Amino acid sequence: MTDAPASDPAETDAAETAAHDPVAAMLQALDLADTGARTTEDIFTAPSQWMPQGRVFGGQVMAQSVLAAIRTVEGDRFIHSMHGYFLRPGDVTQPITFSVDRIHDGRSFSTRRTQAYQKGLPILSMIASFQDVDPGLEHQATMPEGIPQPEELPSTREVLEQLDHPVARFWATERPFDLRHAPGHLYFGGDREQVAHQAVWLRALSPLPDDENLHRAALAYASDYSILEPILRRHGQSWATPGLKMASLDHAMWWHRFARVDEWLCYVQESPNAIGGRGLSMGRIFTRDGQLVASVAQEGMVRVPQS
Repeated sequence: MTDAPASDPAETDAAETAAHDPVAAMLQALDLADTGARTTEDIFTAPSQWMPQGRVFGGQVMAQSVLAAIRTVEGDRFIHSMHGYFLRPGDVTQPITFSVDRIHDGRSFSTRRTQAYQKGLPILSMIASFQDVDPGLEHQATMPEGIPQPEELPSTREVLEQLDHPVARFWATERPFDLRHAPGHLYFGGDREQVAHQAVWLRALSPLPDDENLHRAALAYASDYSILEPILRRHGQSWATPGLKMASLDHAMWWHRFARVDEWLCYVQESPNAIGGRGLSMGRIFTRDGQLVASVAQEGMVRVPQS
């Protein structure tokens, strides 16, 4: 019988840290491995984060796909837009393979297509565009007034930590971002105004490395958390609605200005339409001083049992 190879102490320490630190767990998932394969595409792999219902969080695979594309772009070009389709639910017990096609490199812009695979089947297909830093015309939408400051609102942990439910416990203690809702959360039922808009303050629970591309990818990660909630709010529903079924169908994002995700950002969201078991939501992400950082759009499946 041969001895098993000794484990790398650094890898063991990293795994133990990630098991107790939600931000470390996210960073571990975003640390893509380059397989070295070079045919017509670049190939990367990454683990999946555990989720209480066994399905890969859409924001995770989206952020990983963004980083895979970034790894193939040379020079100082930064990602300014992405459009992705969620094709199949991912399995948290399986790693994910990312295949990047270098579609085009022009004088100012580059285009990449990323396909995320599990068991040989695509779970997400994304196309992203990159640009050099260029001067040009500039304006932005104004951040709405009257939104309470994050210090005035309860944290996710404060709202959910007393609930004896696996999803509530996970959202309270294992997600790498703190989300604070205005006018109020939708985690469970309550008497609330039925409007199709809300604002959510978000911030990573601990500091992230000084890597602008990592912060851009982490912003894509966080952008998937609450974007469909205005649909629920408009119809007086919550995440605890019996029989509720929700799933992201597609996601589009435009990065306008750089911002750190370990500082408070205000995610202003609204839903202009819902029909046929689908709902559309749009969002704008602002820094605390009102700089427009990014714009987001997502359509999702939203099914509520009819009485």
